[in-house]
Amino acid sequence: MNEAAGATRYDETYARWRRDPAAYWSEAAKGIAWDAPPRAAFDPALGVYGRWFPGGRLNTCFNAVDRHVAAGRGAQPAIIWDSPMTGRIEAMSYARLQDRVARVAGALAARGVAKGDRVIVYMPMVPEAAIAMLACARLGAVHSVVFGGFAAAELATRIADAKPKAIVSASCGLEPGRVVKYKPLLDAAIGLSPHKPASVLILQRPESPCELTPGRDEDLLAAETAASPHACVSVESTDPLYILYTSGTTGAPKGIVRDNGGHAVALHNSMSMVYGANPGDVYWAASDVGWVVGHSYIVYAPLLAGCTTVLFEGKPVGTPDAGTFWRVCAQHGVKVLFTAPTAIRAIKKEDPEGLLLKRHDLSRLEALYLAGERCDPDTVTWSERLLGKPVVDHWWQTETGWTITGNFRGLGLFPTRPGSGGKPAPGYDVVALDEANRELPRGQIGSLAVRLPLPPSCLPTLFNADQRFRDAYLSAHPGFYSTADAGMIDEDGYVWVMSRTDDIINVAGHRLSTGAMEEVLASHPDVAECAVVGVRDTLKGQVPLGLVVLKAGVTRGEAAIGQELVAMVRDRIGPVAAFKDARVVARLPKTRSGKILRATLRKIADGEDYVVPPTIDDPAILDEVGDVLKAAMR
Repeated sequence: MNEAAGATRYDETYARWRRDPAAYWSEAAKGIAWDAPPRAAFDPALGVYGRWFPGGRLNTCFNAVDRHVAAGRGAQPAIIWDSPMTGRIEAMSYARLQDRVARVAGALAARGVAKGDRVIVYMPMVPEAAIAMLACARLGAVHSVVFGGFAAAELATRIADAKPKAIVSASCGLEPGRVVKYKPLLDAAIGLSPHKPASVLILQRPESPCELTPGRDEDLLAAETAASPHACVSVESTDPLYILYTSGTTGAPKGIVRDNGGHAVALHNSMSMVYGANPGDVYWAASDVGWVVGHSYIVYAPLLAGCTTVLFEGKPVGTPDAGTFWRVCAQHGVKVLFTAPTAIRAIKKEDPEGLLLKRHDLSRLEALYLAGERCDPDTVTWSERLLGKPVVDHWWQTETGWTITGNFRGLGLFPTRPGSGGKPAPGYDVVALDEANRELPRGQIGSLAVRLPLPPSCLPTLFNADQRFRDAYLSAHPGFYSTADAGMIDEDGYVWVMSRTDDIINVAGHRLSTGAMEEVLASHPDVAECAVVGVRDTLKGQVPLGLVVLKAGVTRGEAAIGQELVAMVRDRIGPVAAFKDARVVARLPKTRSGKILRATLRKIADGEDYVVPPTIDDPAILDEVGDVLKAAMR
C-alpha cells in the first residue's frame, strides 16, 4: 500500500472512531471470546471516569492460550525462549503452554489462591514467568510482577500494598558476568513487610539453586508436576487482571490496575492495527516482564493474537556482542521487533557501521518499533539506513498499556517524521494544553493530555487508591488525563513528545525543551547518546548542560567535540538557548528499562536532596556523572 493510501485508511479509521466510539470498540470486542457478552461498550457512570465492556464475562488466559489449541493450532510455537545467558533456546507449543499453565494454576489453587487474590511474580526472563502470569489469569487471580532482582525494600513495599496470598519466584537471575541471587532479597523483603504470604513457589535454576524455607517455600516445578490441571475461571470484564507498580513522587509506589475485558480487546486489536502482526507471525518485544512492555507485548498481546512471542534473556550488547538482536531476528524469523531507543543506541555505539548486522539475514524482519522514551531522529535515521525497513517511534505509558500515538501497519503506513511519535491511535483524543486548561494552537508546546474517557486497557484507577488516581492524573487538567509529558501537535496532526513536563526549562523567561536540544546533540556523528539537564543560574534562572556519550572508536579531543556541540545548538535552536557547555561522560545513569534518570540528574545539578531510584541499573554511574555535574557548576 502506498503512503497516500495508508494515510487515507488511517484517517478513515480514526474518523470512524471519533464519530461513534462505542460502535468502534464493540466491533473490536468481536475479536475476543466472551463467556457472556457485554451489555454495553462503555458505562460512564461506573468507576472514576467510566468502565469498558460492563456486564461482559471472559477469561484472559482462555483467550491467550486455550482458544488457539481448540482452533487446531496447538502445535504452533507459542513461546520461543532464547537465553544467551544460559546458551539455551527452547520452543514451547500452544498445547504445551496450555498444559503447563493449567497445572501451575492447579498448584496455586491447591495453596488457597482463588479469584481476586493477589500473587506476586518475582522472576527473571524465563518461560515460567509468563506461565505464572497466565496461571493467575486462568484462576481470576491478580498478578503483580516485580522486576527480578529488585531491591528488598522496594519489593517489601509491593508485598505490603498488594497483600499477596502467594509469591512465585526463582533462585536467581543472570546478568552478564554475575549471578543475582533472588532468595536472599525475597527473604529480606518478606521480613520487612507487615504482610506475610502463605506460600512461596521457587523455580530452582541450576546456575544457583537455593535453600527453601521449611513450611513456606516449595519447588515450583515439583508443585506443577504434582498438580491437577485447573480450568479457566470466568471473570467480569471490569475485574482486575494485574497490578503493575510504578514509582510515585511521594515515595509510595502507585499500583496501576489493568482490567480483563478492556485489556484483552485493546491489546488484541493493537497487534494487527499497530504492528501488522497476525496469527502465526513471530513477534519480539525485547523488554522484561517486569515492565509494562513485557506485560503487554511479550506475554499478552502476541498470545491473544495467536502469534509466536520471543522471550529473550540477554542484553543488546555483551551477550555476546552488538549483533545479538539481529541474530535472534534472523534465527527465529522475527517479523516485528519492538525495543527501546536506548537499546538501539547501545548497539549503534558499539557497531556504528552495522558490520555485525550485515552478517545476518533479516529478510523476514518487516519493521522496527521503538518506545520507552523519546527517540532522537538520528537513531531513527541510522536504523532506517542500515535495516532498509520502516522504523516507527511510538509513544505510550505504563498507565495506558498500549500506544497513544504511533504509525499503523495494519492501516497502511503514512510517512514518518523522525522525532515525532506519530499520530494518535483510534481511541485517543490528544491535545496540548496551557496551564489554564486551554487547548493550544497547532505547533505550540504545552502539556500533552488525553480527553476523557481513556480508551480500553488504560488504567481505570490505582489499586485501592481512587483519590490518589484523581490527584495524580485527572486534577491538573479537569476533563483530561494528564500524561505529564510536554510537547506539541503539528499542523498535520503528528504528535511531538519533547520531554516530561518538568524537563521544560526556563532560560531568561524563554520556555525551552531539553528534548529539542538533545535532538541536536544526538545528530553529531561522534555522539552515541546524550542528556540535557537544566541547572540553576543566578542570571538566567536556568541554563542547559549537555552530557554526551561518544561512539566506540572515537579518538578526537573532547574539547573540540564540545565546541562543535555548542555551535550546533546555537545554530539550530538559537542563542536564546544559552547552551554553552557539553561534557563527555563514559555512561549515563538509567533505569533497568533504559530510561535516563534526568530528574535525578537535575536535582544533583541543583544541589537538592535526592534518593537513588530503586529502578537504577548501576548506582555507580550516578556517582560518576554526579561528579561531572558538580564540576561543571563550579
